[in-house]
Amino acid sequence: MTLRNRAVIVGVGESDIGRLPHMTGLGLNAQAARRAIKDAGLKPSDIDGLLTAYSFTEPYFMLGSVLAEYLGISPTYCASIITGGASPTTMLNHAAQAVATGAAEVVLVCAGENRATGMSRDEAVSALTAVGHPYFEAPYGVGIPSLYAIIANAYMNKYGTKREEMAAVAANTRANALLHPNAHMKVPLSVQEVLESKPISDPLNMYDCCLISDAGGAFIVTTPERAKDLPGKPVYLAGIGEAHTHEHLTSAPSLTEFGAEISGKRAYKMAGLGPSDVNVAMLYDCFSIVPIIEMEELGLAPRGAGGAFFAEGHAAIGGKLPVNTHGGMLSHAHAGAVGGLMAIVEAVRQLRGEAGPRQTPNATTALVHGEGGILSSHCTAILTSEAR
Repeated sequence: MTLRNRAVIVGVGESDIGRLPHMTGLGLNAQAARRAIKDAGLKPSDIDGLLTAYSFTEPYFMLGSVLAEYLGISPTYCASIITGGASPTTMLNHAAQAVATGAAEVVLVCAGENRATGMSRDEAVSALTAVGHPYFEAPYGVGIPSLYAIIANAYMNKYGTKREEMAAVAANTRANALLHPNAHMKVPLSVQEVLESKPISDPLNMYDCCLISDAGGAFIVTTPERAKDLPGKPVYLAGIGEAHTHEHLTSAPSLTEFGAEISGKRAYKMAGLGPSDVNVAMLYDCFSIVPIIEMEELGLAPRGAGGAFFAEGHAAIGGKLPVNTHGGMLSHAHAGAVGGLMAIVEAVRQLRGEAGPRQTPNATTALVHGEGGILSSHCTAILTSEAR
């Protein structure tokens, strides 16, 4: 079933971001949700669908139902979807399917946690170590940075990606975050500072690694017909595709080839568009090597050339293809699944022309890519400012 032009995003919202000890994970979700509902020109009673992800800081098994209760809504379509960092784009896919088939008319999608203040350092390390295979990875104490460092070393060896190019990814996103009024990080960052920052897992240093924030985000999906009754400018889903190649790195088919190429081809085919049509890209950036891999797999740069694309300034605001204009997970916010959801929020704002000093002129097509696990689950979405 094609979803092209059958679903639109009509509202986006993000919570306050940073270290917010007075806010719970549910509170951050609710704050973002209310802002998205207001942005759409809707009332809570208009929401009949709810999708959310997961939480390391809230002790709830049925998070979707709990959030519905917390918001005071009674959806007829409700679920929690877990594909790691790909959860927000995956939820966009599910929400679009729901409104296209009539399972729901207005779907609220939320994610967020108080991961900066709601967990101790030991709790965070323990939780993230558990992402590894319970028998073949976790018992050896390998953490997420080390697993991505293995990928980075393999990719550098095969394609010639340079350490300085990875540092340029972090510096680029920080420069963008400085233009975002709600970004977590507000201090300039140079390539040299990235290279000289604290080593975490070779070749990754501290500034190559994503933030830990308190943050929540939300967006609302409905049909183009329903959007006609709303005051804002809808953003159309032109194409979307998923690919799930493995869960644990020990079972990955490759350390240098991943599922973004598959999900991207599916999204491009549905949209009837190609990489050259993309005006702005939001690429999952949990570690600085990841956007380089995604850019190349998605056809936005040739193999081996993604790093140079960043290092030469082409991914900057005003460059050939601006990437992560909000600052990404490296500088805007990261709190579980919300890191990827903020990419959707920013893409919508870009296509509406609402990004202020971050605005990409004449942006009509945005690509959003989310990945979860250790480059395990992938979902690519193509959004457009008008129906195609």
